[in-house]
Amino acid sequence: MVRHRASLPRRISHPLPGANPADGKSVLNILLASLPDADLERLLPALDVVPLALKEVLHKPGAPIDYVYFPGGGFCSIVTVLKSGNMVEVATVGREGAVGVAAILAGNFMSSATIVQGAAEVCYRMSAQSYRRHLDERGAFYQLITRFQQAFVGSIMQSTACNAVHKVEQRLARWLLMAHDRMGTDDFPLTQEFAAMMLGATRPTVTVVAGILQKAGLITYHRGRVIIVDRVRLESAACECYAATQRLLHAVISDARRPTSSP
Repeated sequence: MVRHRASLPRRISHPLPGANPADGKSVLNILLASLPDADLERLLPALDVVPLALKEVLHKPGAPIDYVYFPGGGFCSIVTVLKSGNMVEVATVGREGAVGVAAILAGNFMSSATIVQGAAEVCYRMSAQSYRRHLDERGAFYQLITRFQQAFVGSIMQSTACNAVHKVEQRLARWLLMAHDRMGTDDFPLTQEFAAMMLGATRPTVTVVAGILQKAGLITYHRGRVIIVDRVRLESAACECYAATQRLLHAVISDARRPTSSP
């Protein structure tokens, strides 16, 4: 694996809601890029830049959290692993966030797994030790991570409600929108195996549901690849949970950029 120290390589080119490509920062992770300049500069020496490979496992259930990852592209799935070995996705994290943030507690172990579902050339990796040290400063980084953790828990709660009450077609549309946001391209891989894991459904169900969206002209799906054809109509086909989750994540960045008043 190629790794090197973090720098400011280039500007965010396809921002998610809340990103500001004209803010003068060039870090590809939107969460990190929202930090004040001085705080970001202090953080850079603690960050390595590594690629994210498709299907790479970043965290395993029951294993200690050695690194916190801030994706610069692509996305990761946080999955619950059942006793049978089956996995169900509970959250998706891309360059608007971070995975492994529970490393705030020394010796903390993951109860879930983190798997790369969208590859990326750039991901910022910080050791758990450095992460805790910077959080202990109780500065802008601590405040940002605290807000993100709150939004992350909120998104998991939204996902739980979504899986309980919304139709499979709505949930697939929601997930495709989230993947589209993070990948920055209309064409990306989606295997039946992963779609079934993400939806908590069977592969035949995935085939039927993807066929419904394809027949409606919203996507094309063939041999493990999906193409977003009509983004606007796909948003209409999704449940309310997509917009609700986006609002949670947008608020993290908006609050970070809001000037603080002097006491």
